[in-house]
Amino acid sequence: MTVSEPRTWMCLICGWIYREAEGDPEHNIPAGTAWDDVPMNWTCPECGARKEDFEMVQI
Repeated sequence: MTVSEPRTWMCLICGWIYREAEGDPEHNIPAGTAWDDVPMNWTCPECGARKEDFEMVQI
C-alpha cells in the first residue's frame, strides 16, 4: 500500500479549499481525513455546495 500526499479540493461554486491535511474540524471532519472518507452528506462550509461540486486542484 502506498501513502499518497494529502490532496486539495476546491469548491467550484465559491472557491473554498478543502485540504486533506487540515480536514474541516468545525464540521467534525478531523485533520488527515482523505476526500474519499468525507461523508457524502457533507457540504461546503462557505456556500453549502455538495461534495460533487468540488474538484481536485494543485496548489
